[in-house]
Amino acid sequence: MILLVIGGSGSGKSAFAEARTAAFPAEKKYYVATMQAGDAESRRRVARHRAQRAGLGFDTVECPRNLGSFAPEPGAAVLLEDLPNLLANEMFGGGDPDRILPDILSLGEKCALLTVVTGDVFADGVFYGGETEEYIRRLALLGREIAARADTVAEVVASLPCYLKGN
Repeated sequence: MILLVIGGSGSGKSAFAEARTAAFPAEKKYYVATMQAGDAESRRRVARHRAQRAGLGFDTVECPRNLGSFAPEPGAAVLLEDLPNLLANEMFGGGDPDRILPDILSLGEKCALLTVVTGDVFADGVFYGGETEEYIRRLALLGREIAARADTVAEVVASLPCYLKGN
């Protein structure tokens, strides 16, 4: 089963995804962290997310690139936090962004629940050009492809989930 969670910055999407994944009846639960904490703000976000999921039963796996290298136990619940970071790391860190979708779909087949968190970076109406525009285009395409295959898609706004597909 695949659950796609989308929302803007600070929307509550991560807390929602963590709670849904933690409540799933799987013996093993993994939190796949993709952020590379390179500055003070990203380190604060990582610390906030660690505190937020403390006590929820997750084993954290740091995986900023090459998602296909992660092999969870069959039947596990996996939370991938998050798609925008993974794409940026692959695109701008010497990885292979074309492997992301096949790796996510393969991961979805290996576990009982795969929760993918992604961001809504498309609403500002600004054209950025160059690599940034290519990043946004790729993120949108990944989101569409995952949503098409997901059992459930939820958009989180002001900490409230709005189910767009499934429930």
